[in-house]
Amino acid sequence: MIARGREAVFLGVSLTVVYTLLITGADAITKLFSANYAAPQMFALSGGLVALFCLAAGHKSAAKRVLATRCPRVMGLRAAATVIGTCAFFYAFKLLPFAEVFLFIAIIPILAALLSRVMLNESAGGQVWGAMILGVLGMAALFPGGLHSFGAGHLVAFLAVAMGAVSMVASRYIGQRDPGGLLSQVFYPNLALMVVMGAALPFVFVPMGWWDVLWVVYYAALLFAARWVLVAALKLLPAYVVTPLMNLQFLWMVAIGSVAFGERTGAGVFLGAALLIAAGAWLVWDQVRTPAPKTAVPAE
Repeated sequence: MIARGREAVFLGVSLTVVYTLLITGADAITKLFSANYAAPQMFALSGGLVALFCLAAGHKSAAKRVLATRCPRVMGLRAAATVIGTCAFFYAFKLLPFAEVFLFIAIIPILAALLSRVMLNESAGGQVWGAMILGVLGMAALFPGGLHSFGAGHLVAFLAVAMGAVSMVASRYIGQRDPGGLLSQVFYPNLALMVVMGAALPFVFVPMGWWDVLWVVYYAALLFAARWVLVAALKLLPAYVVTPLMNLQFLWMVAIGSVAFGERTGAGVFLGAALLIAAGAWLVWDQVRTPAPKTAVPAE
């Protein structure tokens, strides 16, 4: 049975807020790194480090729990979506300012709700769709040049969020059927990232200074913590609730974009952020007032 009392909702919300802070720091390093290096050079190393962090977590028997999964096919889907989405986000950050990349996150709840209906049989009611429409309005308000100014960077960003939605719904699917497999959901996608990026690395490698190596290590630590926290949040809340709350990243990214990268944001950015946060709050309220489901979830 999937626990979803008020305490679980509040814990899921808190974990999601922590996730936004951690992943924002990791994304800032990604944007910094993308100016001088190709994606495989960053992710071959960071993916391997995150996989090692998973194996090292806990006591000796933790390694067995990391490697075990009751949903191998869906885990493979999550790993593939993570590899594609991670690379797409890398180049989206390279081509676009933070605000333009992150406004695409407002699309994720809609995609996640559609996928949740197919994969998880989680029906999205009127409250959910109303909040999602509010989120789309927020995305439109955030777009600096209007929707007619879509370019290659925006297409790459859309691919990134589409893969992100697939990965998150797959995570909730696994979490429902394999409650003890939290670390495995971080381990296998990052192992896949290391293998795929490692195969491409010889073709794009350029020498790195020690300072850049330390940035990658710091990125890997932030990413490990962020993905662990996100998987935990997705075990407590549906993906279409977690993803709107992730739009808090807009606030952090506006601040970092201004201070670290000299990016200017207009009033539309703040209006859109307010609409997106309101959409997330709406969905959380819908979860609090709705009785928890009482059906067991079978294994894959």
